[in-house]
Amino acid sequence: MKQVIQSARTGKLALKQVPDPKVRAGSVLVRTRASLISAGTERMVIDFAKKSLAAKASARPDLVKKVLDKAKRDGIISTFKAVMARLDEPMPLGYSAAGEIVAIGSGLEGTFRIGQRVALAGAGLANHAELNVVPRNLVAPIPDGVTDEEACFGTLASIAMAGVRNLGPQLGDVVLVLGVGLVGQLASQLLSLSGARVVAVDVDPSRLELAKRSGAELVWRLGEPGLAEAVAALTGGQGCDGILIAAATDSSDPLELAAELARDRAKLVMVGKTGTEFPYAAFMKKELQLVVSRSYGPGRYDEDFEGRGVKYPVGWVRWTESENLRECVRLMDPAQARRLDVGVLITHRFPFDQSEAAYTLVTERTEPNMGVVLHYDTGTKVAPVAFPQATLSGPCVMGVIGAGNFARTVLLPELKRISGVSLKTICTTRGQTADHAKGAFGFAHATTELDEVLADPAINAVLVATRHSNHAELTARVLAAGKSVIVEKPLALDRAGINQIVAARNGSNGFFTVGFNRRFAPMTVKARALLARHNGPKMLVLRVNAGALPAESWVNAAEEGGGRILGEACHFIDLARTLAGSPITTVQADAAGVTHGGCDDLTITLGFADGSLATIIYTAQGDSSFSKERFECFAGGTVIAIDNFLSLSVTENGRTRTEKAKMGQDKGHRAELEAFVKGVTTGQAPVDEAELVETSLATIAVLDSLSQGRRISLSEGA
Repeated sequence: MKQVIQSARTGKLALKQVPDPKVRAGSVLVRTRASLISAGTERMVIDFAKKSLAAKASARPDLVKKVLDKAKRDGIISTFKAVMARLDEPMPLGYSAAGEIVAIGSGLEGTFRIGQRVALAGAGLANHAELNVVPRNLVAPIPDGVTDEEACFGTLASIAMAGVRNLGPQLGDVVLVLGVGLVGQLASQLLSLSGARVVAVDVDPSRLELAKRSGAELVWRLGEPGLAEAVAALTGGQGCDGILIAAATDSSDPLELAAELARDRAKLVMVGKTGTEFPYAAFMKKELQLVVSRSYGPGRYDEDFEGRGVKYPVGWVRWTESENLRECVRLMDPAQARRLDVGVLITHRFPFDQSEAAYTLVTERTEPNMGVVLHYDTGTKVAPVAFPQATLSGPCVMGVIGAGNFARTVLLPELKRISGVSLKTICTTRGQTADHAKGAFGFAHATTELDEVLADPAINAVLVATRHSNHAELTARVLAAGKSVIVEKPLALDRAGINQIVAARNGSNGFFTVGFNRRFAPMTVKARALLARHNGPKMLVLRVNAGALPAESWVNAAEEGGGRILGEACHFIDLARTLAGSPITTVQADAAGVTHGGCDDLTITLGFADGSLATIIYTAQGDSSFSKERFECFAGGTVIAIDNFLSLSVTENGRTRTEKAKMGQDKGHRAELEAFVKGVTTGQAPVDEAELVETSLATIAVLDSLSQGRRISLSEGA
């Protein structure tokens, strides 16, 4: 792997190829996705490393004393060798990062999951490196709505949070933040979120402007006259209730200024490294308290807590460094009414391979900078999914491509009965099939020319019901023509096809959806609502007695159907995603020996972002007279079972209630088509399109798992 390494002797920095680390007990191995260069701390470390031996000694007299003591004890030659050996050790840089778990050490099974995104903390642990091994108490899960580059601010935010907690502001307190670099900005936001009134002071006008936009009530450029008068006016002459010093300077001026602006018996907290000669008389007369905040919070520098995973009793230590890290990334979630917005702090982004250029920017200050983020190439091969809002809307005028057996027996009869949809053109490869469908289902036109559907400005919606191999191409072409599309499953047979659809959708006014009808079935809708009451993980078992297909079936042909995994198992992967209500993160599959035609006897295990698990048992070995589909869901003391969409039972509090399907089996086909027609009319896709891409990728990952014999993380993209 690659890692940023610095020489402690010369200060020279380099991106080096080093052996991959191995996961240890009580730790997780994380593939880094983003890391933050802490301009203040890392610049200080780098500057110190670049000093001569004499300058190093002058800067750290405490270390000189240790060296002299060792020389007296062990002799000059032995001491010199020890010092040189220490200076020759490679020094890793970085301590605030985010990534994805790729291996879990013993003792943490179930606590963390492969593929889970986490924020990392710790000097020498959360390094600027492609892989990092981090102990459990320095890792925190990342909420779904928080990006990797936001989460990599977690450690810096924890430092700010620990300082704020040491200060202990009350609602309405006036708190002065002296120095609004990265930590000062984060502290200002956290103080505002806690209900304090923030005064931000710095020498940099741009930083003050940013603090003002982020919630500071008063900003002041250090050195300009009138600060004491402005604070007096804001506080009614009392002075600041608290002062948080986040400046980095050798001068003791911050303590002098704090003593002047603090109210009687105020508290001062230092989170930045400054001079420590405080004005005794001023501190004594106001009886000021001075606290030096311990980095990320309680647990920091405790080897038992950090290295061995020992817990502190929550009744005595509520907010450890672990909890601070977890809370900081939670506060970054856009779902919060008021959030910790770290995105505004990012001034530069660099690919990890250009990390040396990033450090040159930071250390030499070639241009103003604050949050400098390194991005890592994770090898993802699927185009980013960030679809624009569909703008196409209006009465649904439908074109249909394909009229095979399933379309004729299920989809077209349902479409014919739905109000609010006009069936304009049916297109098939054979003229007699198109003409028959026109008469049977009431289409205005029949054709064998695809362009008569794609180029018709009156048609704003298209159903693709062809064989699997051309789903991706046709879906992309419909989207490129500016129309919305519902495509029968699967969405695509490979990642290239998904990329084709994603690219077309990003340039289209329409939307797409996939024929995953089971998510629309009334019993599925009810089961999902019942499961959503429980915030914890869910356990799902989906058993499918699929029955055997003839070996010569087109579904088993790679060039047409892609096999039953891509063509049919996708239904149940999407259903599991629907019931879990959480993103799929990992896929693992095992197949039984093939007995007829293709691989259609297998188990699939899905891991979800919230810790849920789903096991899909798909088999062609059973008797066709037995129930085809049975789904069991377990969550928070509740058991929900759906048997072949004919009955739904709910067991909780020792009682079971069962309801039967009143109108016979309903797998959601009608509701799916109605939702699509409504979506076309309103311009709102009935299902999150990114979620449909996710389930399609998870289906492709089943094949990857079978071929590679391992668990596949969806973030791998391969």
